[in-house]
Amino acid sequence: MKNKAQVVIIGGGVIGCAIAYELAKRKVKDIVLLEKNSLASGATGRCGAGVRQQWGTEMNLKLSIGSVKRFEILQEELEYPYDLEFEQTGYFMPAYTEKQVEQFKINIALQRQFGLDVQWVQPDEARSIVPIINTHGLLAATFHQKDGHLNPFHVNFAYARAAQRLGVDIHCHTKVLGISTEKDSIKKVSTDKGDIACEIVVNAAGGWSQSIGEMVGINIPTYSERHQILITEPYEPLFKPMVMSFYHNFYTQQEPNGAIIMGIGDPNEMKGYNMEHSLAFAKKCSSLVTRVLPPLKNARMIRQWSGLYNMSPDKTPIIGEASTLNGFYMACGFSGHGFMIAPMTSVLIAQMITKEELDIPEVKTKLDLDRFERGELFIEPSVV
Repeated sequence: MKNKAQVVIIGGGVIGCAIAYELAKRKVKDIVLLEKNSLASGATGRCGAGVRQQWGTEMNLKLSIGSVKRFEILQEELEYPYDLEFEQTGYFMPAYTEKQVEQFKINIALQRQFGLDVQWVQPDEARSIVPIINTHGLLAATFHQKDGHLNPFHVNFAYARAAQRLGVDIHCHTKVLGISTEKDSIKKVSTDKGDIACEIVVNAAGGWSQSIGEMVGINIPTYSERHQILITEPYEPLFKPMVMSFYHNFYTQQEPNGAIIMGIGDPNEMKGYNMEHSLAFAKKCSSLVTRVLPPLKNARMIRQWSGLYNMSPDKTPIIGEASTLNGFYMACGFSGHGFMIAPMTSVLIAQMITKEELDIPEVKTKLDLDRFERGELFIEPSVV
């Protein structure tokens, strides 16, 4: 392992590997990426893999639209020999209260300003998009065909392979033990395999981002939270889009192989690193999903898994350089949405490090760490 680098990236998920690629693409030399386990072993390899552009704020629209454009050409750009499995089968979002209907109307007006062809769906039209939906209580829905899903492992590995081809050193099973600073600058990163002198560190450590912050005396107010997912046996095609209900707090998608994946947001989930699976989750998740999609009551679950969301106080990511420590960049706190906006996040971090003009300039003042101290929380109205 090198004992000196220009940039050290901590975290081998899609965010860290994408940043490594974008930096190397910009001719940054001596980049080292450190991962304490294996690539995609954290949130990336455990996520639901959905990619949507139906958001309720300009910031998230810019991040997601830019990311989808990148996903559409990513396999070719990264010269990856396997299929990234990008399927743009859409996101279907049902509304069950008048408040949700009004919020969706506001959202769709904003989304259309950004050029998205989002449909407003009446209850009697819903089955043309989701044939098995129960329309009882359904007031309306939105649908955007260009939303979809990818294979998160392939995306992660594609970025990593392209980064390595451009000269990035990737070290898996390498644990960061500490980060040394002097005055307001970074001096070195210490690992269980040796020290690396450097001036720039990128914290892309996902559920452990707060621990990396502690190493340099920076309080990153993120925390880890378990989210569980289940998957069924494969079935004949039943529905194509991701169905995401904010009312029931679930999402579900039929995978290309016919298996059905589903998950819920649990407001009672405790903070921490618990990644065990529970029967209570399986019962609650299946109960909520089958209310909306009744034919799934006969689907047989084959397994569950859990992963960690890296949550921020306003469920919006922290993207940028620390104001109190030169060269310490953060890409964390994605609150379950890191995979879908990884392409734009990586571009922005690379642009910050190389002092380029940012594609989304307002990221510096709206998604910075100091917004929490200023009390300027960034609230997105459309999250599970």
